[in-house]
Amino acid sequence: MIKVRHAEERGAANFGWLDSKHSFSFGHYHDPEHMGFGPLRVINEDKVLGGQGFDTHGHKDMEIVSYVLDGALEHKDSIGTGSVIRPGDVQRMTAGSGIRHSEFNHSDTDPVHFLQIWVMPERDGLEPGYEQKSFSNEDRSDTLKLLASRGGDEGSLTIHQDVNLYGALLGEGNELTQAVQPGRKVWVQVARGSATLNGEQLYPGDGAAVADEAQITLSATSDAELLLFDMGQ
Repeated sequence: MIKVRHAEERGAANFGWLDSKHSFSFGHYHDPEHMGFGPLRVINEDKVLGGQGFDTHGHKDMEIVSYVLDGALEHKDSIGTGSVIRPGDVQRMTAGSGIRHSEFNHSDTDPVHFLQIWVMPERDGLEPGYEQKSFSNEDRSDTLKLLASRGGDEGSLTIHQDVNLYGALLGEGNELTQAVQPGRKVWVQVARGSATLNGEQLYPGDGAAVADEAQITLSATSDAELLLFDMGQ
């Protein structure tokens, strides 16, 4: 079963400084048919103008992953972490028992474009934490590169849930195949470009829920940047 979530069907919020698209219910956008998929709770595609950002605010009991597509995102939090996230960088913040942070466009002039991803943790009350790693274009070129996993396998980030997050930069005309173990779910998110998923055409911003498929095949119909979530529940 493959169910496509088309980009134009997503929820939306535009505050002038922030243009945000919501694959799942978030903030003032509520759709009982789209509350998440497995432990994947939020995928927001955010564009923030230069010199703008999210003031300090709190989170609890969530694994929050930031994936920058263009520009640079500045992060500061209550456990003393301060960093700038650029394309190729992936950040995981464990909100756990409680954390406060801010996210701002690092540039005063250029916009930043990124995906904000929330995954429900395997248990509540975890110790708050932060981790950031860089993955080159070569690392992700025409392959599914493991970006985050429960065990931090293959140099990936550690995420406190049975989720393997892969990233791929797939050249036009190229193809990738991934086996899906019985009982697992997969979500594919197209960050840029276009591709087919088992023959289903996907465009920028599209996502697809996959269940009860033994294998998935991704074929790029243009140069594409893709995320794939392989999840245990």
